[in-house]
Amino acid sequence: MARSYEHPGEYGTQDPVRLLGIRDTPLSVDEVFRSVGDDAAGGIALFVGTVRDHDGGADVAGLGYSSHPTAEAELRRVVEKVVAEYPVRALAAVHRVGDLAIGDVAVIVAVACPHRAEAFDACRKLIDDLKSEVPIWKHQTFSDGAEEWVGAH
Repeated sequence: MARSYEHPGEYGTQDPVRLLGIRDTPLSVDEVFRSVGDDAAGGIALFVGTVRDHDGGADVAGLGYSSHPTAEAELRRVVEKVVAEYPVRALAAVHRVGDLAIGDVAVIVAVACPHRAEAFDACRKLIDDLKSEVPIWKHQTFSDGAEEWVGAH
């Protein structure tokens, strides 16, 4: 559950959304981290989601992500909701689409806030809402030849 903050957004007038995108090229933790640097932020929380080698007890051989044409607009809506709820100084969110291998980076989000607790809370809200609300779907293939779609409703 999100904490209550007295004055979200009061810490500056510059747009805190510094980096946003859905890309078919590899993602960079350094790029995301650099994009949220802010002298007034006492805490930066960064989450990196990678492709794991198993799911539901089955060995994953690889996967592909695809997105709806509205995905980036939905991502913008999600990040603006986080900015409205928390005292965000800077925020970044990028998600990869296309075919990925085990160990590849699939998503990176980062939030800079005046204090660490706010940064952790905002980062958790950002990744949770991104995963549940942005129309990006995962097509997994397993080592036994089976496959499944994840996130397609």
